[in-house]
Amino acid sequence: MLTVRAPATSANLGSGFDVFGVALERPADVVRVAKADRTTIEVTGTGSQYIPEDPEKNTVGAVAEALDAPAHIEIDKGVRPASGLGSSAASAAAAAVALNELYGRGHTREELVPIAAEGEAVVSGTPHADNVAPAILGGFTVAAGEGVSQVDTAIPLVACLPEIVVSTRDARRVVPEGATMEELVETVGAAATLTIGMCRGDPELVGTGMDDPVVTPARADLIDGYEEVRTAALEAGATGVTVSGAGPGVLAACGADDRRRIASAMLDAFAARGIDARAYPTRVGRGATIH
Repeated sequence: MLTVRAPATSANLGSGFDVFGVALERPADVVRVAKADRTTIEVTGTGSQYIPEDPEKNTVGAVAEALDAPAHIEIDKGVRPASGLGSSAASAAAAAVALNELYGRGHTREELVPIAAEGEAVVSGTPHADNVAPAILGGFTVAAGEGVSQVDTAIPLVACLPEIVVSTRDARRVVPEGATMEELVETVGAAATLTIGMCRGDPELVGTGMDDPVVTPARADLIDGYEEVRTAALEAGATGVTVSGAGPGVLAACGADDRRRIASAMLDAFAARGIDARAYPTRVGRGATIH
């Protein structure tokens, strides 16, 4: 049996809708695979009761089919489903790396990204690489067209996950169909600023580049207490705050020494609204690793 750990991820980062993504040091999924005549799936861990074990309805089943690699697959969930932290992507990425290694398929990490994205389509309806790319490659990734660019960085982050659910499909439905020229220019400028910040390892630029006038405001309305949590994080020293992926997770960029203070402030703000939450002081980290 072969074991792979794949990290939680945060996609969009505000200004990079369906394009930007980062791997988080924590939390993570652990996937174990063993060769078999047909694919079977067993799921344990956080939120496992909500995840189907039918290979036709699970992300890893689609990955196994795409790689022609039937296996018994055990998924230990560390990333809660419907969190905005790339839960399905973590499982799909881990399975892609594990089955590629188990069967000696010989695909590069870059070649595994679109394969894992097909697994994501089981959950979201269409294949997206913005979560699976960092889950496989690590660091900060830009998924554009048919290619993915990647930069290793270690920007400190806080991911705060409230005990509420926002489905990916609902979050995509509220995305505006258009933007004004002013909004477009603002978003492009923010995305460019964030990218430079990732390349330089500069949390100030990354936080500034998270501002987005189009997608984030629409998705923030689905998260009870978002504005209060955002304000609390900024007052505690965050350089920028945005919705993580489709939500309800909230992501803050910051300096390394400010993470715990910001995490506490975000938790307190959710608690003031009567919402339980969990915070992960973390940073941009590695992609899937074979153990």
